[in-house]
Amino acid sequence: MNGYQAKRSQYVQDAVLSATPAGLLTMLYDRLLLDLARAGAAQEAGEWTQASEQLLHAQDIVGELMSSLRTDVWDGAAGLMSLYTYVRQTLIEANTRRDRAKTAECAEILEPLRQAWHEAAGTGQTPASQVPAPQQDEAAPRSLGVLGVG
Repeated sequence: MNGYQAKRSQYVQDAVLSATPAGLLTMLYDRLLLDLARAGAAQEAGEWTQASEQLLHAQDIVGELMSSLRTDVWDGAAGLMSLYTYVRQTLIEANTRRDRAKTAECAEILEPLRQAWHEAAGTGQTPASQVPAPQQDEAAPRSLGVLGVG
């Protein structure tokens, strides 16, 4: 790992460790939509291994969102859990059937939620569809654990 990569990795780790719960949630949604954008691009290019990696990571994030959802605290949680369940199943189908339309459907469902969480957290982020995906250095570490944001 070169100096830049090490500093970036440390920055990301510090950001995660110091984030508020709302901040962590927005980070998860940001990474989830980035994974879907990357998966869609890989599917369009016929790069099925890359698409599968991105879709599997997106499934991990949805699983984390599901496990952290407190259904005993919020009346709307059951509906959100149903939505997460549908998205996770659709991501599995997008991967196993190599279906770009299902990947896009998940992004369309999740983008308004991402925006709403950013508004609630007061971060005012740009929609993921308008943010260019960063270029990845193949030698760089791909994540910080299962749900890495790097």
